[in-house]
Amino acid sequence: MVKAFNNITAAALAASGQPAGATGRIALPVAGDDPAAKATVADLVEQLGFDAVDAGRLGGSWRQQHGTPVYTTDLDAESARTALAEANPSQTAAWRARWAA
Repeated sequence: MVKAFNNITAAALAASGQPAGATGRIALPVAGDDPAAKATVADLVEQLGFDAVDAGRLGGSWRQQHGTPVYTTDLDAESARTALAEANPSQTAAWRARWAA
């Protein structure tokens, strides 16, 4: 099992893919426990025009859910890595409020 595509809206997924190396290309976190499965999904993410960012193991995939800094923010790869690192389960309510505003 691999978790991906949950931090982007359907509209952005359909319309925002860009060629590799494009400035501002959106990054999508990919989390999972099986390295081969993660590589397969990461390749799909790249083929669709997004940068795949390794988000670690499935148990830590809460960092790409609603209420986290990476959720539906359409960040580039560097910013997505930073947002994933900044995710804190005790702050999810604050991030949800910021996202809603």
